[in-house]
Amino acid sequence: QVQLVESGGGLVQPGGSLRLSCAASGSISNLNTMGWYRQVPGKQRELVATTSNGGSTSYADAVKGRFTISRGNARNTVYLQMNNLKPEDTAVYYCQYRKQRSTTDYWGQGTQVTVSS
Repeated sequence: QVQLVESGGGLVQPGGSLRLSCAASGSISNLNTMGWYRQVPGKQRELVATTSNGGSTSYADAVKGRFTISRGNARNTVYLQMNNLKPEDTAVYYCQYRKQRSTTDYWGQGTQVTVSS
């Protein structure tokens, strides 16, 4: 089993910034993909950004140029720097972890991000 602990959500005004953090523990591997997804009530969970252990990254079109995903020195941590936040970024953000060559996704408990004046 893999456990994910997220932190860094909160309330911010439009145009502001937040940084989310996620740390994986338990039965982890250095060969993995980690990412961030978000969900609003009544809608499906959607991809925000992912990063592989090789360093490649991908982003949803809605966040390109504003959000940056990165790894910590320990390969089991991932960050999401969110700049120029918009009200439509309001959602619960979930950290995701998948070992290489696995089809099993592990999820964090979610952290609320609210962008409002």
